Amino acid sequence: MGEEHRTVVIGAGPAGLTAAYELLARGVPVRVFEADEVVGGISRTVERDGWRFDIGGHRFFTKVPRVEEFWHEILPEEDFLLRPRMSRIYYRGSLFDYPLSAANALRNLGIREAALCMGSYARARLRPPKDQSHFEGWVSARFGWRLYSMFFKTYTEKVWGMPAHRLQADWAAQRIKNLSLAKAVRNALLPRRNRKDVTSLIEEFQYPKFGPGMMWERCAEEVQRRGGQIDTGTWVTAVHRDPARRRAVAVTVNGAGQRSYPVGHVVSSMPISELVAALRPAAPPEVLAAAADLRYRDFLTIALVVPAEFSFPDNWIYVHDPAVKVGRIQNFGSWSPHLVKDGRTCLGLEYFVFEDDETWRTPDADLIATGTRELERLGLVRPGVVEAGYVVRMPKAYPVYDERYQHNVAVIRDWLAREVPNVHPVGRNGMHRYNNQDHSMLTAMLTAENIACGTTHDVWSVNVEQDYHEVAGGDGDGRRGTGRSAPIVPARPQTLPASTRAVDWGARARTRAAAAHGEPPAAVPRAQVRPG
Repeated sequence: MGEEHRTVVIGAGPAGLTAAYELLARGVPVRVFEADEVVGGISRTVERDGWRFDIGGHRFFTKVPRVEEFWHEILPEEDFLLRPRMSRIYYRGSLFDYPLSAANALRNLGIREAALCMGSYARARLRPPKDQSHFEGWVSARFGWRLYSMFFKTYTEKVWGMPAHRLQADWAAQRIKNLSLAKAVRNALLPRRNRKDVTSLIEEFQYPKFGPGMMWERCAEEVQRRGGQIDTGTWVTAVHRDPARRRAVAVTVNGAGQRSYPVGHVVSSMPISELVAALRPAAPPEVLAAAADLRYRDFLTIALVVPAEFSFPDNWIYVHDPAVKVGRIQNFGSWSPHLVKDGRTCLGLEYFVFEDDETWRTPDADLIATGTRELERLGLVRPGVVEAGYVVRMPKAYPVYDERYQHNVAVIRDWLAREVPNVHPVGRNGMHRYNNQDHSMLTAMLTAENIACGTTHDVWSVNVEQDYHEVAGGDGDGRRGTGRSAPIVPARPQTLPASTRAVDWGARARTRAAAAHGEPPAAVPRAQVRPG
């Protein structure tokens, strides 16, 4: 098959590598371009001095049989561990069971505080907040202000970087569907049955013994063994299209020099905003404007090595303490003993940031000092016990779902389908959807079938909430939004139209690669006025 029939895959994360693997299995030649020096995307495992870090924490649990089969086709059974699931909430120096347990909450809060919470709940039921259009009003109406402020407000604001009263209520309605204080108490007191019907309550999960990156490193090896090519440290700078034929015809890449390659299809897991910006000739102004209006939340991990006595059984702890900036703390030793070393563990402090904010720009040494202080302040370690620290930055970890994102994605999606139908967005960033790893993989699997077999799967209908989140069987309401429930957050004020802006995406890719490897983030060129 000639070069012009080759499928180019942009990005070597779970969606990109799954697409490449599935295409090769069907006899379609593939070449993968990855801007970073390693594969796996946010599902990589970062290694520093023999320590391994999982970026964000990846529980291998799915209700999609073909994804389960894929995992075990890539890795043999002996490479998987079956791990207990445990997460707790840190609040006021105490650890609360998650989901909440009545006995545990009563013991930690004390009789007086528990009574105040029940009184707050009673007031909310008698005189609910008038405005329940936002997250704060909706949740406090159902749990009372006191419980809301303890167990909902702080963590939510850390994750999404804005006050909870600016988040729209529909996320709360999806995320906390069918849950109330009365039901939480009733579920806590009654025997635990059918816990796997609620995916947030699964009690155990699979995990590759050397971290999730093990899966994607092995998948990359299989792609290459089957004849596929993977170019790391190589970013796509342009996707060339023929408007007359309404097709993408080539890509230009930069890495070890600039090169162009003819294509039959393009599977893109790069952020959809960057895909649109890379199209040549440029997309129409309204499509460029929609792409430029999409936002992302970035992610930073401070990994601190401590003696094993400061380990804890949780995979992670949610930090509901407004006095510290850390949002969640992972214990990598609880994921797998193969990630840590004898006699010590590594705690990963997770910070949800924006790429241009002060935390993101802070030098690694200062971040390690900050993380150490916060860990000590929380009382999770004694002063002076942190032995070493590492920083991992992950840009564009989470798409932001603001008031305009659905319109923006619809504009882009419709135009791509009409003008370049052989360009196929897949995955979380590729589609700007709140997908988990397994559903990102499913979009790639269906896309591979469409390309190789001529099927017409609608990958945009892959909806996590219908078959994954909370209760098996989903909502049954037919909504398609983001997929897995995510908040709709306020949109930023619109600024300069995208048609007058250009961004050096190659420079941004180089910056992301450096950041993921712990190098100080280089300056990213600001938007420049495009001549003509």
